[in-house]
Amino acid sequence: MTNILLVEDDEVDVMNVKRAFKKNNITNPLYLAANGLEALAMLRGENSDFQIPHQRRLVLLDLNMPKMNGIEFLRELRADSELRFTPVIVLTTSNEDRDKVEAYNLNVAGYILKPVTFANFVEAVATLNKYWTLSEIP
Repeated sequence: MTNILLVEDDEVDVMNVKRAFKKNNITNPLYLAANGLEALAMLRGENSDFQIPHQRRLVLLDLNMPKMNGIEFLRELRADSELRFTPVIVLTTSNEDRDKVEAYNLNVAGYILKPVTFANFVEAVATLNKYWTLSEIP
């Protein structure tokens, strides 16, 4: 089973992800980080309260966050020899071309714009679930 780390600072978006998981009967463990710094600490095991198993990890990443934004997080993640191959899917409202180019240059597995309606969001999460279920994540 894939361990999913959602890196998201917006509580409404966190709730929407949880609701979409429930609607799609997704039972994967879901870990939450409010920004890139928190996410890195969790992935590195620096916070004993929130340890994420080292196998089968997937990061769902927002780009617009305080302290350390998504692009900064990706740069740091890819520079870390232990974490560099962690699959990351960007899930954001940013439709900026430079964000897309930068994210793909940092080897993201996908870049998904947050849909405006909840029904579309549920559909997007269902597609993501198919992706990570079929993907061979070490």
